[in-house]
Amino acid sequence: MLFQPRIIAIVLALLISISTAAFINLYPNTPNQSVFLAFLVSFASSFLLIYFTIEFLIFRELLKINLLFGKIKKKEFNLPAELSGLHLNPLKKLNLEISAFAGIKQKEIEELRKIEEYRKEFIADLSHELKTPVFAAQGFIHTLLDGASEDKEVSKKFLIKAANSLDRLDELIQDLLVLSEIETGSAKMVKTGADLADLVQDAFEQLEEKASRKNIKLNLKKEGKDFFADADPVRIAQVVRNLVDNAIKYGAEGGWVKVLLDSKKDFIDVSVEDNGPGIPEDHQPRIFDRFYRIEKSRSKEMGGSGLGLAIVKRILQAHKTEIKLSSGTEKGSLFSFRLKQKNKD
Repeated sequence: MLFQPRIIAIVLALLISISTAAFINLYPNTPNQSVFLAFLVSFASSFLLIYFTIEFLIFRELLKINLLFGKIKKKEFNLPAELSGLHLNPLKKLNLEISAFAGIKQKEIEELRKIEEYRKEFIADLSHELKTPVFAAQGFIHTLLDGASEDKEVSKKFLIKAANSLDRLDELIQDLLVLSEIETGSAKMVKTGADLADLVQDAFEQLEEKASRKNIKLNLKKEGKDFFADADPVRIAQVVRNLVDNAIKYGAEGGWVKVLLDSKKDFIDVSVEDNGPGIPEDHQPRIFDRFYRIEKSRSKEMGGSGLGLAIVKRILQAHKTEIKLSSGTEKGSLFSFRLKQKNKD
């Protein structure tokens, strides 16, 4: 192997011994035997001194450092391919190992910083989401206690508003519980089978009034015959309802929402499309995050817990599949996913 202590010592010892012999040969009448003897003595002594110095003071320490790095990394990362070469300078190898290790740790630090930012943002959003309905209900109730309850019409109006605020708080808490159960694995998917066509029709019936208020047409298109999926009917019904509700909420006034069921050999493709304003590309990577909103002020007016798409993502992940998004500004949005087919028998 190149750059071994022995090779380095031989090269340096030769240089020193040649220099010594040449220096002695400068004296006149010096016998050749004396010059040769001086060469041998100089070479031997220089070789031993240099070899043991390199071996014990440098390479042994490098070996210790390499062993230490081996314990630290514990197969945590793949080193550059050139490190596996047989003719590698140990100093270069150590430098590459340190650089590779530092690069991996830097990426980990950046990822932890992002997670910390998301955590802080989530806590702030959660505090705001919980505080808003509580303060609203509290204000209406205190107004009644201060004397507004004497007027029956005013009393009823304020009680309805307080009830609506508490209903929104209950919706938020229920969604948080569902999300927590799915993420911790305590909510198991009971895959008794789900007729997706029936689930879509049920979602349309539940959201028909909401769609009519925006003059949005709901349309189901089916391609194929068998739409019975290997899935938890309760959870997938929640997925379909959340996606249709989201499409209505952010769809265009007087527009449409289309659900397409495409039955193939072993799978069923489901897509929910609207002709709304669409989702800008820079927002799409975080659209499935909890409480993430593109336009917070506009989203608050439209209601909802802000957890619908996060729940959709987690439920589908529990079914070993993924939710996909295709959208763009003024291009509408299309959410799609795939489920395995299941025999009804």
